[in-house]
Amino acid sequence: MKKQLFKFLAKLNKAILPSFTKRRLDLSRATKLQMAIFGWRLYVTKRALD
Repeated sequence: MKKQLFKFLAKLNKAILPSFTKRRLDLSRATKLQMAIFGWRLYVTKRALD
């Protein structure tokens, strides 16, 4: 059940949230909001793949 939820969230993230890796964002210069989005996407992706 949880894995299906995280797979759905991963697809939703891909559709809605910006991809900072494609934009070549320098994480040392990222704002707090950008870092929070990056962390959220990383967390959801990790949970979807477990």
